[in-house]
Amino acid sequence: MTIRWGFLGASWVASTALVPAVASANNASLFAVASRDPERSRTLNPTKVHATYDDLISDPDVDVVYISLANHLHLEWAVKSLNAGKHVLCEKPLATSYFEAKVMADAAIANDKLLVEAVWTRWHPRFERMVELVRNGDIGKLQNIDSAFTFTTTFTENYRLVPEMGGGSLLDVGPYQAHVWAALAPKDAKLKIESATANLGPTGIDLTTQATAILSDAIAVSALTSFEQDEKQSLAIAGQSGKIEFPLGQAFTSWKEASSLQIGDHVENFAPVDPFTLMIESVGRRINGDAAWLPSLRESLWVMDALDEIKAFSR
Repeated sequence: MTIRWGFLGASWVASTALVPAVASANNASLFAVASRDPERSRTLNPTKVHATYDDLISDPDVDVVYISLANHLHLEWAVKSLNAGKHVLCEKPLATSYFEAKVMADAAIANDKLLVEAVWTRWHPRFERMVELVRNGDIGKLQNIDSAFTFTTTFTENYRLVPEMGGGSLLDVGPYQAHVWAALAPKDAKLKIESATANLGPTGIDLTTQATAILSDAIAVSALTSFEQDEKQSLAIAGQSGKIEFPLGQAFTSWKEASSLQIGDHVENFAPVDPFTLMIESVGRRINGDAAWLPSLRESLWVMDALDEIKAFSR
């Protein structure tokens, strides 16, 4: 069955990445869009444009809602969509706090509907291979995960600059790094923050956050997020007998570009791929009752809890 998607919001990522992903997916169609600007909604070329978000989630022909609204609106519209009987794919971060994410997860469970965090990099074959290598013990017992995701922002009027709207670098690019921890660490690993610092900007958001922590009393992790440092994406994973690095392609946001993994002295290459399409297809397969990998609610809740802990320690 072709899954009919409804988009709440016509953001840059929705128009640039998700619309082409739905178009190229083998089980999806863009049925409806609702945004603050109906003309902008029409540029996404859906079957139907709705005047309001409520109209879209009430549409009986919409199977799944994709939410690409500002972070502080994820809770409201995910819960409303789930209560309206829709599956939900929600942009990262899933919410602005663990508490909000838990309310969303509870609504998904109560309504027996999917709630999936759109951390699209997790569908990349290179990410899947990284997880496989670690779980198979190819680098020995996991010891360290070091990562950074930084860039110099050109935002002027943007929700990422407003604390009350879930702004800041930690919530914006921290989920990519915390999801690596969730994917590689033992299930429900305990996180102990060792250090965390934040450089706050004029609006009160964290322009930069740097943190170190211990997972399961055994795995040292570090993360750097920034809106004010030079562009950098790095990820290094070390075990007792080897190391995994990302020499080619952005470490977290490789999209339609060649990429590679370096495992010790060996390099594995990956052809250009669109992880957004893989994500859309996976959600559709699961809705259709077929097997498909999706990040679990448990992992997304764990990530939100980790980000909460880092934020609290750094302030």
